[in-house]
Amino acid sequence: MSEFAEPIAKLIDEFKRLPGIGHKSAQRLAFHILRTTSEDVERLAAALRDVKERITFCSTCHNMTDVDPCRYCTNPNRDQKLLCVVEEAHNLLAVERTGEYRGLYHVLHGALSPMRGIGPDDLKIRSLLERLRTLEVEEIILATNPTTEGEATANYVGRLLKPLGIKVTRIAMGLPVGSDLEYADEVTMHKAMTYRHEI
Repeated sequence: MSEFAEPIAKLIDEFKRLPGIGHKSAQRLAFHILRTTSEDVERLAAALRDVKERITFCSTCHNMTDVDPCRYCTNPNRDQKLLCVVEEAHNLLAVERTGEYRGLYHVLHGALSPMRGIGPDDLKIRSLLERLRTLEVEEIILATNPTTEGEATANYVGRLLKPLGIKVTRIAMGLPVGSDLEYADEVTMHKAMTYRHEI
């Protein structure tokens, strides 16, 4: 028998399904919801519905967006000769926070991981290669996470791109190995982008 009334227990179970939320955090969130006004709860529910209904993936770069193509792809002030490849859409924001990078992006939606059954066909690598047929890119920056999977992905993509005659660089390891770009501060990310190297 649950220690909480069924609606509370269900809410706690749903919160526990979120990444990084354990049982105690789920309980705190559930009780926070109970204490808030009905208007606050309705705003939260509306925001959740809105994000599921309106957010899609850019047909060009695969970033999350509410317009297709996204604002990065359609911005005429972005440098069309630079393309930064990241694992996930939230990694793109880490690069943007530096204020230094003004090129285009391509989101792979993951990293190679044979242990989890993620191979090249599960990532947006094929669309990256197709994109390069229409873009006149001079440099591709591989900004995958400095993890085993991120390194494997960068090496794999780098080997595919090298024969195209495009300069391929990898962000410098100013980032701690095993970390995630999402948690990098602006200075660390700036140094990683500035001191990237060709692979």
